[in-house]
Order: sequence, then structure tokens, then C-alpha cells
Amino acid sequence: MEFLNYLTENSSQIISLLLEHIELTLLSVVLSILIGIPVGILISYVKKLGKPILGLTNIIQAIPSMALLGFMIPILGIGMVPAIVMVILYSLLPIIKNTYTGIKNINEQTIEAATGIGLTKWQILTKVQIPLAFPVIMAGIRISAVSAVGLMTLAAFVGAGGLGYLVYAGIRTVNNSQILAGAIPACLLALLIDYVMSVIETLSIKQNRRNISKKKLFVQKLILFLISILTVGLFAINYSANDATSKDTITIGSMDFTEQEILSYMIAELIEENTDIEVEQELSLGSSNIVMGAVSTNDIDMYIDYTGTIYGSVLKHEPNSNVQEVYDISKKELKEQYDLNILGDLNFNNTYTLAVKKETSDKYGLKTISDLCEVSDELVFSPTLVFMERNDCYIGLKEIYPINFKEVIPIDGSPRYIALMDGESDVIDAYSTDGLLEKFGLVVLEDDKNFFLPYHAIPVVNNRIIEEYSEIIPLLENLSECLNDAKMRELNYKVDEERLKAEDVAHEFLVNNGLI
Repeated sequence: MEFLNYLTENSSQIISLLLEHIELTLLSVVLSILIGIPVGILISYVKKLGKPILGLTNIIQAIPSMALLGFMIPILGIGMVPAIVMVILYSLLPIIKNTYTGIKNINEQTIEAATGIGLTKWQILTKVQIPLAFPVIMAGIRISAVSAVGLMTLAAFVGAGGLGYLVYAGIRTVNNSQILAGAIPACLLALLIDYVMSVIETLSIKQNRRNISKKKLFVQKLILFLISILTVGLFAINYSANDATSKDTITIGSMDFTEQEILSYMIAELIEENTDIEVEQELSLGSSNIVMGAVSTNDIDMYIDYTGTIYGSVLKHEPNSNVQEVYDISKKELKEQYDLNILGDLNFNNTYTLAVKKETSDKYGLKTISDLCEVSDELVFSPTLVFMERNDCYIGLKEIYPINFKEVIPIDGSPRYIALMDGESDVIDAYSTDGLLEKFGLVVLEDDKNFFLPYHAIPVVNNRIIEEYSEIIPLLENLSECLNDAKMRELNYKVDEERLKAEDVAHEFLVNNGLI
């Protein structure tokens, strides 16, 4: 019932993301075919190129998809391009290999016969080799097309959209209905693409056409025609709906957690309601360094970061509990080193914390991190991957506190909350304004030695904002007057636990505080 309610309430978003997913997948598969088949033919004729090209495609296939995407972002930026390039690279191996195998396995006597009747090499290729190898080539294309649907869910991490947005947003907020709303259409799309490819294969091979009835052949042609018309029609409607854009347009990006999405919607609506500027959004782009890279290359114009992240992770300074000093140094050095600008903070501190279940707190009498140190050798810690790697997080924490966990099992995102509640771990890291803390009723341990940096939310903007759209700055100052730690935690809770849309929560906040 909850899943059906989610589908009903979010049908327009699901359809829009499905169309994006289809568009990205089709572009990737078509380009993969246009590249892969000629390369497969080439290496079947030029034997010296076979091993290096197949070896290279095998190496690419072995690279983790997220790593490959991360490598491409600094070069290709964010959006459709890196997502499509990634899927093309992963799709090439089956197409190239099957094309090469299909042509090489043709009986040599057949080629000799074709040569004997006077066919040229081109005629032999087009009239003999490709038709005979076509079933094998199509098998490679079908494998690539189906796998492309799944791979394209990663497009959400670089702002390209698609069904992956629903999947990862659902994982982040522990919303199974949202996960299913993205996963089920992706599965159905994969099955549909495989079926369409099988129909194309049937219609393209004379022998296959002879083996089925005229009625079934007509039905398959009709289905293929209707799917083509429907796809083109939906794309036309989608593009016409999004075609009108204003001259004065800025783009706001966000990281991949609830608070960031709420703030992005909040700032976007605040700007659009109070100025003539149109705002585009690139949501859930991943970690801070990805979003900062996007604003540095002007793929986006602004986003919200945190003073502790800039000071400790980007500028590599040692932990410092002085709030003003951290802000001033971050602002000065980010401008000097990256030519980016930090505006006034938004009046809430989303610093790191350590959290445990209430039962664990009661059992061991845990109120502070120092208390935790005394029993840490009996407990399992499940931090995020980022927390494990940063000097201002776990690495530095062990230097300040005599902490020695029984086991450390890194788990990224909201699944670490699930592991904690299921008893698979005992301690997690969290953000102090995280709505999931309240959702699961967790006890936040006091940082009694003041190790963690202040993480005040700060708008990071490029020079275009400062020079051309300075009217935005007073609006952000007005917003900061209405925010604080408790209010931000409440807004996050509404999305994470009450299942309200981040866009609606942001709108309600702006209205209640007289900002729009």
C-alpha cells in the first residue's frame, strides 16, 4: 500500500526520470554499436590490433564503475556526457568481441566460394560475413543494452538524472518505496530493451522470418513501430515542456544527502520568488570534492558546503575548534587556491558526532566519547568511508581519544543505520543535524575533548554569482536568520521519517518564515 501511494504521489517525477533513463541508455547503446562493430570488423582483418584492443576493453571492464566515473568528472564535468561515456566504455567489450568472434568463425570455404564468384572484399564483408555473423553480433548488442540500463543508474551521481536518482535517494533515506520506484521501472526497461532487440534480430534475419507465421511477423513489426512512435512522442513532450529557459539562469548543485537536497530546493525557490533569475538544479552529485569540482569548472554556480570540510578536507589544516578562525581561513584560502567565494554561514552547525542505540548507552553508561573509549574494545564501529579516510575524522580521532574498537566495518550512507539497529554494529558516525538520529532514537555522544571541527553550512559560489547576481546574497542572509541546528534537524526528520518531499518541506519552511 505504501509503495502504491508513493507511485501515485510521485508519478510525474518517476515518468520524467524514466524518460531520462531511456534517453541516456539509447544514446549510449547506439554510440556503442557505431563504435564497437567497426572496431570488431577491423581487428578481424588486422590481426595485430586484436590482442591490444581486446586487452584494453577487458581492462576497462575490470575498473569499478564508480571509480571510472570519478576519473572522468574532472575531464568531462558533470551531466550526460560522463555518464554516456562510462556506459559506452563498458558496453564495447561484448560488441567488439562478438563481432570479431562472429566474423572469424565463418567457414573459410564460404569465404573462398565468395571470392571465387568474383565478390570484392567489401562485398564479401557486407553480403556474406556480416549476415552470417549477425546472430552472434546481436547477442553482444543485447548483453550491452541490458547491462547499460543498470549501469546508467550511476548517472544520478553526476547530475545526469535517470532512475538511479530514486534508488540512491531511497537508500539514503531508508525509503523502500522510493528504492522500488526506481528499481522496478529499471528492471522492466531492461526486459523491454531485450525484447525489442530480439524482435529486431528476428526481423533482420531471413531465416528467422521464414520460421514464424505472417501473423506473428506482423504483430512484431507493429509492436516495434508502436514502441518507436511512443518513445519519440514522449521525448518530444518532455523536451517541449523543458525547452523554455530564461536568459538569466544559474545552476545550484548539491551533495547526496537529505539536508543538501532540502537546502538546494530552499535556495532555488527563494531566488526564483524574489528575483527574475531562473534556477536549475543538479541534485545528489556525490561528495563535496565532486560538487566543488563542478563549481570550479562552472558546471554549476553554487552549492552548500561546510566549514569543517573546506578547512580540514580541502585545505588540509589540522583540527581547530575556533569557529570564526576556521571560517576566516577557509574563506581566504579557498579564494586564493581555488578562486571560489564563501558567503556568510547559514547559522547551523552540522558537525560530526558518534551515535549509539539507547540500549547500548544504558548498558555501558555512555554519554561522552571518553566514556566510549573505556569500552570500545567490546564494540563494533561502522563509519562512512569518508569518515575513515579523513585526518579530521577517524584518523585524528584516534590521536585525541584512546579509542580501540573491537572491529571497524565501514558502511556508507544510511545502511550503517540499518546495521546499527539490526545489531550488526554498535557505534556509527553521524551528522549532528541528521534526521535519522531522531528517526531511530539514537544517543549522540558528546565530543568532550572538542576534537571535531565546526561544520557550519556555507554557500560556495563562483565569480559569476558575485559579479552578475549579487542580489542573491541578501536573500541568503535572510535565510540564515531563520535556521539553526534544531530547525535543520527537524526539516531533515520530515523527509527521512515522515516521507515528505524535500521540495515540499523547503517550500513550507520558506512560507512559514515569510521568506516568500
